[in-house]
Amino acid sequence: MTIIQLEYLVAVANHGSFSLAAEKCFVTQPSLSMQVKNLEEELGVILLDRSKKPVIPTEAGTAVLQQAREVLTAFYRVNEVVNDLKGEISGLLRLGVIPTIAPYLVHRFVPDFVRKHPKVELQIRETQTADIVEALNRDMLDAAILAGGTSPGEIIEEELFNDRFYAYVSPLHPLYERSNIRIEDIDVKHLLLLTEGNCMRDQVIELCQARRNVSTQYAFESGSLETLMRIVDNTANMTIIPELALDFIPKEKHSQIKTLARGATSRKITIAVRRTYVKRSLISALKESIIRAAK
Repeated sequence: MTIIQLEYLVAVANHGSFSLAAEKCFVTQPSLSMQVKNLEEELGVILLDRSKKPVIPTEAGTAVLQQAREVLTAFYRVNEVVNDLKGEISGLLRLGVIPTIAPYLVHRFVPDFVRKHPKVELQIRETQTADIVEALNRDMLDAAILAGGTSPGEIIEEELFNDRFYAYVSPLHPLYERSNIRIEDIDVKHLLLLTEGNCMRDQVIELCQARRNVSTQYAFESGSLETLMRIVDNTANMTIIPELALDFIPKEKHSQIKTLARGATSRKITIAVRRTYVKRSLISALKESIIRAAK
């Protein structure tokens, strides 16, 4: 049994395909398939059900995969320890970022991070929280930037900073003349929301329903905050936006930004990792760059 064999087994399980796993591991499919087959023969069990599409682990494969991931984590940690002793920060860092954060934050910290750490290859993937959590658990991401409290218990989150919510209101909306808006005064029939799967949508709904007994029927939904704001500009509606988005609103539209009354919520921006995560030095350096960029 070799580390390469375990890496290939985990890659097939992660991607559900021998061809895709081979592509990600930069080897030919026959070479990868042979290594997995040799591992199965050595252990005397079938680890992967090749009749299924995507390929899935057998019962024995599931048990072996759990141990394989732990072995690989320990193996990769050896390099981390050595790099720490050398004071060197290098290697591949795969980062997930949710869509309500990525457009407003990534460009702020990436230049600083890559300038300070030229030996690091940073790969960034923008996707929904559920997909990020799955990718973290399957070792397809090393870390993620999320809204705090939206990931399950097997994921560790560390707070980076607080991101306050604001109202973005159409000039045609009855609340436009106010500089400060109470949650109780928001008519949800004219509240535009992100689509399901966006954790910020859930936070906004929870905020509104915590203050009054309201229906969950809303006027319009979109996967993009920018789309919601453009619709607000041309209708009599409003939406809720994070503080991170304020710098991207043109000066002539600043009158449409309204603070929410005391007691209204904000979200905690966190960096999330698996409980058994490696690349600690890399992630610590990334965290420092993000905090500097957010100030």
